[in-house]
Amino acid sequence: QVQLVESGGGLVQAGGSLRLSCAASGRTLSSTTMGWFRQAPGKEREFVASISWIGGSTLYADSVKGRFTISRDNAKNTVYLQMNSLKAEDTAVYFCNEDRRRWPWGQGTQVTVSS
Repeated sequence: QVQLVESGGGLVQAGGSLRLSCAASGRTLSSTTMGWFRQAPGKEREFVASISWIGGSTLYADSVKGRFTISRDNAKNTVYLQMNSLKAEDTAVYFCNEDRRRWPWGQGTQVTVSS
């Protein structure tokens, strides 16, 4: 059973940066397209970014394009999300999962951006 553990969230001022990590156990990430998702209060969980398992191709939601960067370290079985130029509307709980959201969700990591 795969377990995902997200970390790196926190409280940051608008314009600041955070780097999120997603560590997996129970399954290797090296052959899986991985994604980051987020859920703001009262809203549905939404796609943020994904990275393919081969070639490292990336996709981003329009709302974060140019500000967020997804990356992976297969040796560490970890996926990252570098978030720059944060905005108040980026406030949410951030989760990782395989890109089709088929694995059990982790607890997520809270990101709060103060304006």
